[in-house]
Amino acid sequence: MTLLSACASAPPSPAPPLIVKRCATPSPCSLPASAPMTNGALLEQLERTEAAWAQCAAEVDAIIQCHEHTDEKTPPATHAPD
Repeated sequence: MTLLSACASAPPSPAPPLIVKRCATPSPCSLPASAPMTNGALLEQLERTEAAWAQCAAEVDAIIQCHEHTDEKTPPATHAPD
């Protein structure tokens, strides 16, 4: 008697992967190095510095927003009375 493959017991299905949403890890803000020698170079450096700070602030704001969004979805931990 031949056992059909459809009748054989199949191995158990693997457990579904656990998906954990994590917020990005902040990286240090950095400013471009400079040594302006003229007023024009100083103005250009000021603009680059302001752009770098704006980029850094946008990244920090996105991380804060992610944490706030994650905190809204995470139920508070309950502790057993002592």
